Amino acid sequence: MNVYLAIKYHASLKNRKHSELILHTLESLGISTSFVQRDLENWSTIRLTPGELMKASFSLINKSDKVLLDLSEKGVGLGIEAGYAHAKDIPVLVIAKQYSDISTTLKGICTGPHFYSDERDLVELLKKLFSQPN
Repeated sequence: MNVYLAIKYHASLKNRKHSELILHTLESLGISTSFVQRDLENWSTIRLTPGELMKASFSLINKSDKVLLDLSEKGVGLGIEAGYAHAKDIPVLVIAKQYSDISTTLKGICTGPHFYSDERDLVELLKKLFSQPN
C-alpha cells in the first residue's frame, strides 16, 4: 500500500517533526509513503513553481492507494489534493488535531475526520486506522 500524505505547507518547516512522525509511523506499519515536501522539494531546498507542484502532486496521488490528509491547519492546496483524489476514486482519509474545524465539503468526500489530542494519541490513531483490513 502507498499512502500520499497531505499536510499544510510551511516554508519554515515548522511542521516537519509532525510530518516525519506520521511518515515514520506509517512506514513502521509496512506502508510506503509519498510526501511532496520530502520527496520532491527535499525539505524546501528545491522550489517548484505552483504549476510544477500541482502536476507533481497529482502524479504522486495517482500512484497512491489512499490519501491521508492532516487538516489540523487549513490550506487551499489540501482541498485541491483531496478533491483531485476523490475525482480519481482514491480514498481520502482525514485526521486532525482535536477541535480542528473541518469543512462540511471535505467531510462529504472523505472518511473521517478522526481526531487526535497529542503525538502519542496520533501514533495510536494511525496504527488503528492502518492496521485494519482494507
